[in-house]
Amino acid sequence: MTDDPHPSTRLTSQSEPPSNTQPPEGNTSPGRLVAIFQEHRALLFSVAYRMLGGRAEAEDILQETFLRWQGASVNEIQNPRAFLVTVVTRLSINQLQSARAKREEYFGQWLPEPILTGPAADLPRIPGMDGSLSMAFLILLERLSPAERAVFLLREVFDYEYSEIAEMLARSEANCRQIFRRARQHITEARPRFEVSRQQRENLLQQFVETSLHGDMQGLLSLLAQDVVLYTDGGGKATAVPNPIYGADRVARFFFGGRQKLLPAGITRRFAEINGQPGIIAYHNGKVFGVLSLDVVGGRVRNIYIVRNPDKLARVPDLPFAPC
Repeated sequence: MTDDPHPSTRLTSQSEPPSNTQPPEGNTSPGRLVAIFQEHRALLFSVAYRMLGGRAEAEDILQETFLRWQGASVNEIQNPRAFLVTVVTRLSINQLQSARAKREEYFGQWLPEPILTGPAADLPRIPGMDGSLSMAFLILLERLSPAERAVFLLREVFDYEYSEIAEMLARSEANCRQIFRRARQHITEARPRFEVSRQQRENLLQQFVETSLHGDMQGLLSLLAQDVVLYTDGGGKATAVPNPIYGADRVARFFFGGRQKLLPAGITRRFAEINGQPGIIAYHNGKVFGVLSLDVVGGRVRNIYIVRNPDKLARVPDLPFAPC
């Protein structure tokens, strides 16, 4: 994916990003530094978000990357994009290693932070806008170690050569190939063998909403895979089911019974593009209440994800008021 087959980042440590604090040499102005960084910002965010599964964490990584970029000897860097992606990747690996322990202590189920990716999104167009941005895929990535996650994403999603990945992670090409094979095996074991069109996803989501709201139990069951799983993330700060709900019958009963215990009256729903796929934002009194998205396999709903943790919904805009 990179233009230069042999990026010169001149980085020597796998775990530590570059920390040169000397001012940029030559006539590289502060404005030029900002312009170069902004040129690659969407790519950098895309890497960091997929690595960490959270927008806030990804933005922190980008801020730190910009500070490293400002302190680097920029005129000696032959490939700024390779340098910046290297910094983002290594910082993300470090962050993910510490985040693993926190997630083990997380109250209830941990889900990635949902991001709006449609016309209303406040993010630039994210490179690799495909299934690799979906909630289902991000959860699959949790099966991988930080190094496996980095190698897999750089190779599979961003199409970097093994030579480039090896330089970014300060590993040998052979080691990176081995890591990638191991990571791909973990992912493909649980990854659907075929994709579902966007139109199919939109139709299924519409039917899912209609059958749920109208109390059509048989209609809802016909949309669910037998091994469907419902995940809800409240983070201990909002009402949610602490454990996954397994099976079509139990999930359907939740949407016709248990759900009423978690939802206040007067909920407003709006369709939106969540992580590159059709989803729903629920509002209460105009404020974001939760975000729902579906994972569809073989024309049936395989997984349902509901995020209610207010920390993960802080960047989802509230419902705009209709003009008088």
